[in-house]
Amino acid sequence: QVQLIQSGGGVVQTGGSLELSCAIYGRTPGNFAMVWFRQAPGKDYEFVSGMHWTHNNIQYADAAKGRFTISRSTATNTLYLQMNSLIPEDTAVYYCAAGDTNYDIATESFFYGHWGKGTQVTVAS
Repeated sequence: QVQLIQSGGGVVQTGGSLELSCAIYGRTPGNFAMVWFRQAPGKDYEFVSGMHWTHNNIQYADAAKGRFTISRSTATNTLYLQMNSLIPEDTAVYYCAAGDTNYDIATESFFYGHWGKGTQVTVAS
């Protein structure tokens, strides 16, 4: 059984930084697309960033480009999202998710069958 255990998040001032982590348990994530979504109150899931665990191809949403960095540790099977220059519009619950793929990174939430429980990120103005 795949488990995604999230950590990180919290409250930060505008312009601050936070790092999110997502540890993968239950299987080797070799064929996974590992992604970060976020959900603001009253809104749908929004794709933030994703990568293929083995091929290391990476995608960012326009809102994340230049500010967020996705990475992984193959030693600890952990996915990271470093978020810099945070703005109030980044306030949301952030979720990591995983789904099997040969290469492509899907940006639609329905593709992903494994989800973390989410972590709140609040950016104060």
